[in-house]
Amino acid sequence: AGPDLAVHARSPLPADRFAEAAEDPARAFVLEAIHEGQLLHYGEPRAFVGMDSDLRLLAGDALYALGLARLAEAGDLEAVAELADLITLTARAHAEGVPQRAPELWSRSARVLARSRDPRADG
Repeated sequence: AGPDLAVHARSPLPADRFAEAAEDPARAFVLEAIHEGQLLHYGEPRAFVGMDSDLRLLAGDALYALGLARLAEAGDLEAVAELADLITLTARAHAEGVPQRAPELWSRSARVLARSRDPRADG
């Protein structure tokens, strides 16, 4: 996510949460980035430490953008839409005081993304 955030990265990094949900390592990375962005906004981040609340918010936004940009670069606009909806729905759940909805939202989106393919695969 860049050198400004690298100084706050845990070492060693925690194990990937989505490696099994997405066989494609690039897709798993995107899920990890978006999920870590959510944790920076609303929970306890897994991959970063020592950030004040302002930096956590900015870092979360940067990870959201990183994940969505990777999918957009691959031309996978369906996956971009899925993750944009996920970001919106989890933000709404937190705003409405029902953060317990977030894990099911994540599970559903991870299943959808694991099934979708790179649109360039058809040639």
